[in-house]
Amino acid sequence: MDIKSYKSHAEGFVKHFLLADHFLPYTSVLAGIFLCKMVYDITQSFSSIHIKSYSALTKVERTEWNNRGISTLHAIFISLMALYFVLFSDLFSDQRSLQGLIVFRSSPLSSFGLGIFHHCLSGVAVAYSLFSGEAPLYTYMVLLSEVTTPEINLRWYLDISGLKRSKAYLINGVAIFLAWLTARILLFVYMFYHVYVHYDQVAMMHPFGYLLVFVVPVALSVMNLMWFGKIVKGLMKTLEKRQ
Repeated sequence: MDIKSYKSHAEGFVKHFLLADHFLPYTSVLAGIFLCKMVYDITQSFSSIHIKSYSALTKVERTEWNNRGISTLHAIFISLMALYFVLFSDLFSDQRSLQGLIVFRSSPLSSFGLGIFHHCLSGVAVAYSLFSGEAPLYTYMVLLSEVTTPEINLRWYLDISGLKRSKAYLINGVAIFLAWLTARILLFVYMFYHVYVHYDQVAMMHPFGYLLVFVVPVALSVMNLMWFGKIVKGLMKTLEKRQ
């Protein structure tokens, strides 16, 4: 079999099997598991060679260090996906009325992005949206809050590396404040406004999906506000110490 023929068969396999609607959710989940393992190993290998403080960490700390590598890469990936679908893609635009109701729109790319699974409370909403096809727009709005995760992980890396008094630590603290305010406070306000404007469509969802649209964002909003208060206090203390 020549190269062109092999490429054609491979593309056909991806399009008609792995990316087929009924296989896509499972394909994306498996891809997420594989990527997590790969990133964990790469983080471990890179850090052991290039990060001097890595070898001085305990086994538990090294495990968390590697896991935060997964968390950071996932946050970057899902934030970019969310930014695209929420701000740039016309998939969920009100102008595309021929595409059906916003709460029931999805695409292979949006489904694949959701399949790279999240965790905790958001995981329930992500899984429901992925397998039901309902409200992926609101799911991506919530997932856009992951833009704060790289900064949170960097704070931990700097702290455990003994750089808590560095300029980088202060700059990262300011970045956390701005990102949290934008992605976890203001964006959630906009999402609730969007739900209000499109409530007639939201009301047509399955009762469980309808419940998730309100319960998950409200619960996350309460936690986001609590943590934002701590972030503000911590940033103020840091700035006072440097005056």
